[in-house]
Amino acid sequence: MKRKILLPTDFSDNAWNAAVYALKLYTDEECTFYFLNTVTVAGAPFEDLSNKLLKIMEEKAIKELLDLKALAERGNANANHDFDIILSTDHLTKAIMDTVKKQGINLIIMGTKGATAAQEFFFGSNTVRVIKNTNCPVLIVPEEYDFIEPKQIAFPTDYNRFYDIKEIKPLTQLADLYDSKIRIVHINVKKELNDNQDYNLITLQSYLKAYKYSLHWMPKYAKKVVEVNDFIEELGIDILVMINYKHSFIEAIIKEPVIKKLGFQSKIPFLVIPE
Repeated sequence: MKRKILLPTDFSDNAWNAAVYALKLYTDEECTFYFLNTVTVAGAPFEDLSNKLLKIMEEKAIKELLDLKALAERGNANANHDFDIILSTDHLTKAIMDTVKKQGINLIIMGTKGATAAQEFFFGSNTVRVIKNTNCPVLIVPEEYDFIEPKQIAFPTDYNRFYDIKEIKPLTQLADLYDSKIRIVHINVKKELNDNQDYNLITLQSYLKAYKYSLHWMPKYAKKVVEVNDFIEELGIDILVMINYKHSFIEAIIKEPVIKKLGFQSKIPFLVIPE
């Protein structure tokens, strides 16, 4: 089945780098990639002026989208890949949600920030809004990150929540691409798991029985971000995968004060799966 992958773009280097990562990640897979750009006019004093300005912005954006599509086609001579463009006058999050529904998008791949802070595209706050509001998996690629085959995937969990097999599917699909090893990382709050945690661990293992996986325990730190970056370095992780739900690991990361100010500065790509 052909994958449908959404690539939101503000035409920045960061957004293009995320697109290049996407093309390389799925080099052997049949995919349609959709470049999405949004244009909005805020605060124009007169409706006529606002409409004229919006039309000019739309024409410019369409040209840039077509140029981007042509660039992708030239630089990616891959018979497996098709490209399409989408222009929206809605704000980024709504445009993404609508496109996911209309086009049947399987995955969103985006950068962490845009050309300028003023535009706010892919700045920390925008990334967080997309994660919180979309029902589609989101793969976020750090700025200037060069593609590495994801042979090592980290999946942090506290085992407190029962995972549905549909939630695990994006993780296993990612592992299938490069026969990757899945490292399940548990933050060690207590020395032993309770009965509920034990059951959830056994269920998770049953989902992953056809895959190469290992279990790891990490000590509990004061800050979640430190925990994340430590096991990334210690285990040589290439992609971080999290499921986003209430009281989840990713929610804890998003809520940390430093994250609210700076955005989550992951050193490697990370895939956020909605519940």
